[in-house]
Amino acid sequence: MEQMDRLKIVVLDRDTLGEDVPLDALYALGDVTVYGLTAPELVEERIANADVVVVNKIKMNASNLARADKVKQICLAATGYDNVDTAYCRENGIAVCNVVGYSTQSVAQVTIAMALSLYTKLSQYRQFVMSGEYSRQPMMNRLEPIYHEIAGKTWGIVGFGNIGRQVARVAEALGCRVLINKRTPVEEYTCVDIDTICREADILSVHTPLSGETRGLISEKRIGMMKKDAILINVARGAVIDEAAAAKAILDGRLGGLGVDVYSTEPFPVEHPYTKLSDCENVCLTPHMAWGAHEARVRCLEEIAANIRAFFAGEVRCRVD
Repeated sequence: MEQMDRLKIVVLDRDTLGEDVPLDALYALGDVTVYGLTAPELVEERIANADVVVVNKIKMNASNLARADKVKQICLAATGYDNVDTAYCRENGIAVCNVVGYSTQSVAQVTIAMALSLYTKLSQYRQFVMSGEYSRQPMMNRLEPIYHEIAGKTWGIVGFGNIGRQVARVAEALGCRVLINKRTPVEEYTCVDIDTICREADILSVHTPLSGETRGLISEKRIGMMKKDAILINVARGAVIDEAAAAKAILDGRLGGLGVDVYSTEPFPVEHPYTKLSDCENVCLTPHMAWGAHEARVRCLEEIAANIRAFFAGEVRCRVD
C-alpha cells in the first residue's frame, strides 16, 4: 500500500460518470488529477506524468500514448474497450483493464423498460392524457392504438453475456418464448442463427460487443427480414446495427418500434438518420444512459479501484490487453 499511495492517477472524463458518484475509492490509492472532459488534443499532455489513466470513452492509441512513458495501466470505466488500441498497449507494456458485470442490472432494466413501453404504446397513451384529450372525451377509457400482450411472444436476444442472460430471465418471467443468438450454444435456451432470430422475433434486443465480426450485424437485409410489427432494441454499440436502415424501416412503416441507447457517433450529429425520427411515437431514443443507474456507477468505480490494487500487487484482474 505504501507504493500505491504514491501513484499518480489521472481521470480524463469524470463528467461521464456523474457528479453524484464520489471518487473516494480512487483518492484512497494515490494522487488523483480529475478532468471533467478532455479534448483529443489535450490527452497526451494530461497523461504525461500519470501511472494510471482512468477513461470512459476517450480514444487511447499511439497518437497520445507514444510519449506517455510513465503510464503503466489504463483503467476503463466500461466493459467495452474498442476505444483503446489494445495491440499497441500490449506491445508497449501498458496494462488495460475493463470492468465486467457492474451494469448488468441497469442495462437489462432499461432494455425491458424500452420493450414494454414500445410494445404497450405507453407514450401515446400518456400523451393522450397529458394533452387534455382524455378529459375532453365522453368515454371513460381509450383503446387506440391497439396493443398486445407480451406473454407468448418471441423475444430474440443477440449476444448472451451477463446482460443478455439477465434480459432472457426477465423475458421468460414475462411469458415470452426466448431465442438466443450466440457463438457458443447453451443448453438452457433455444439457440438459432442470426437470420432465424431476425425473422422470428417479435422483440429483438442486441447485447453483443462491437468487433469486426459484429459491425453491421443487424444489416439492412436482416432488418428487412423482421416482422412488420417487431420491435428492435439496441443497447450494445451503435454500429452493430445499420442505423440508416433502421431509421428508414421506421419511416416506411416496416418496423413496429425502435429503442436505441447507443450510436455509432456519440452524441449523434444533426445529419444522423435518427434525427428524422423525432416525431415518431414508436421510437425511444435515450442518451447512452442504460449502463448508468447510480448503483451501477458506484460498482464501476469500486471495480476500477480493485483493478488498480490488483495490478500493482502483481495480480492479473480484468485484463483485456
